[in-house]
Amino acid sequence: MSNTASGCWFVVLPDAEFPPGLLARLRDRAADEVDHPSGRPWLLGSWAAEEMALARAGSRLLALFGEASASAAVLRVRLKKVRGLTDLESALAGVYGSFHVAASMAGHGYVRGSASGARRLYRADIGGVTVCADRARTLAWLVGARPDTARVAAHLAFPQLPHPLAGASMWTGVEAVSPGDALCTEPGGRGRTAGWWQAPPAELSLYEGARGLRDALREAVALRVRPGQVLGADLSGGMDSTSLCFLAAESGAALVTATLHWSAAGNEDREYARYAAERLPGAEPLEFVPEHLPACFTGLDAPRHPLEEPNCLLRDRAVQQRLAGELRSWGAVLRLSGHGGDHVVVPPVSYLHTLLRRSPRAALRQTAGFRARGRWPLAATARMLLGHRSYPAWLSTARGRLREGAPTGGAPEVWGPYPRLPVWASAQTAEQVAALLGRAAERDLPLAAEPGRHAWIHQMREAGRVATLLHEAGAEAGLPTHSPFCDDAVLDACLAVRPEDAGSPWSYKPLLAAAMDGLVPEHLLDRTSKDHCSAEWHHGLKTHRRHLAAWADTSLLTAAGITDPRALRQALLSPGLNTGGAAELESTLGAEAWLREVAAHPEPAYLAPRHHQEEPSVDSAAH
Repeated sequence: MSNTASGCWFVVLPDAEFPPGLLARLRDRAADEVDHPSGRPWLLGSWAAEEMALARAGSRLLALFGEASASAAVLRVRLKKVRGLTDLESALAGVYGSFHVAASMAGHGYVRGSASGARRLYRADIGGVTVCADRARTLAWLVGARPDTARVAAHLAFPQLPHPLAGASMWTGVEAVSPGDALCTEPGGRGRTAGWWQAPPAELSLYEGARGLRDALREAVALRVRPGQVLGADLSGGMDSTSLCFLAAESGAALVTATLHWSAAGNEDREYARYAAERLPGAEPLEFVPEHLPACFTGLDAPRHPLEEPNCLLRDRAVQQRLAGELRSWGAVLRLSGHGGDHVVVPPVSYLHTLLRRSPRAALRQTAGFRARGRWPLAATARMLLGHRSYPAWLSTARGRLREGAPTGGAPEVWGPYPRLPVWASAQTAEQVAALLGRAAERDLPLAAEPGRHAWIHQMREAGRVATLLHEAGAEAGLPTHSPFCDDAVLDACLAVRPEDAGSPWSYKPLLAAAMDGLVPEHLLDRTSKDHCSAEWHHGLKTHRRHLAAWADTSLLTAAGITDPRALRQALLSPGLNTGGAAELESTLGAEAWLREVAAHPEPAYLAPRHHQEEPSVDSAAH
């Protein structure tokens, strides 16, 4: 199945009675509908035939939305062996890809997204029953919700938000379902969450795990390759995108690659990308230089529809639209991205905390390597290795550190980086974000008992969250972006490897290098550098100084009490003074842009009434 339509959306309803007005509103916007065996509506939305596989077996229904290796016929065979919802995940064993799951059985419902968070799920209670959807904004429209000021304020934090604040719904009355949980509904319509995913035990050596990662990535890429179709792909020259290109070529893809050449001194992307392109059979390489592309932050005032949440894609949205157009002109129908590789194949170094207790000699040896490379102070290193704080205690500490400046170096925190607020965040914002952290400390557990494993899973889910936004933005530009590194099978393959083998202070991405050995040329796997576009970033801010000044004067963040107007204006017009760098400023720009887009487009474009849609979605034989 391919996910190529930007207007794909769905709502899952429990087998219960609803107010008639609610169903009428949904049906006015939906092109497709599937009913429960009882005859009540189950799935409402809009999807192309290849975007959903539906299986029936007696009174049982099972649907997969997205990229999945199982056809409707295969699902039907598996569904016949299912006696209840508890059997469902066993029946789906071995099905790989990136997809949502929905099932209806004897009045009971089951819905989930992906473990990576690349396929998100949201819920809302309406009239005493639980409704869920793949987009938070669908439910916000349905219940008349407004943006949640505290959650918008939290998006000013940098370098990232911790679990469970990251990935939260941006709307009052709409909640995100954790990526590892499923939503189960009873015959009366009430919903509850239950865990469906567990990380595999980290038992494999580097070379054992490399075989599993190679198989998982090979299947993930091959799933996106279609005979006779052209596949667009990023080719940065880095290990992640390069690996995907060689896997796509191995699967027989007609490949068109896009390489950006940034202007930083010593930039090596061009050399490595050209070396790779020359060895990709039949590939058509496209190269782009900054002089022929829109400057960073071009289109600040363009009439765009909002994505699911504030994001950092504003910087090069116009650039990516240009690249998508070029790839489409060569016939590409989708685009492969190496996004997620950094997050998935390399564990955070806080795995040393657990390794010290299991293998002190190995832990101290690796710690010495990381200390030398990162110039960690001895005291900070000792705190990371010997600390015993629980995750709730870490969240409580984070409340008091929101106003601290950007860290200037040192060993990382064991549970992850503390979130910081920029100096232009208001006192109201500091109070709201501290309250969110406080509530989380009272009720939320870590993603794993070991700090390093928790940090790795959270890092993976951050990649999945952004992959959703990349796909949505790409679809808006006419070329959906796929991130195979964020497929669940790839996550499982990485988590099955001992972190001290997957991470090393002496080699660059050892797990991915071992997985691609023999497929990707050795010269490309030996690369240890990573280029950047900081010159283009500063040039873009300077080019669009007038627009940024106008934003400062009419800021919706300031109107909502989230930012201090004077400090915000100084930050936007003098970005070189910001201590947190790009992450500090882009978090704020993303939140401001998102509020403006929501205000300009109070109703999602994909929910336009059917009689207003020029091209109704294909009825996927679901009626």
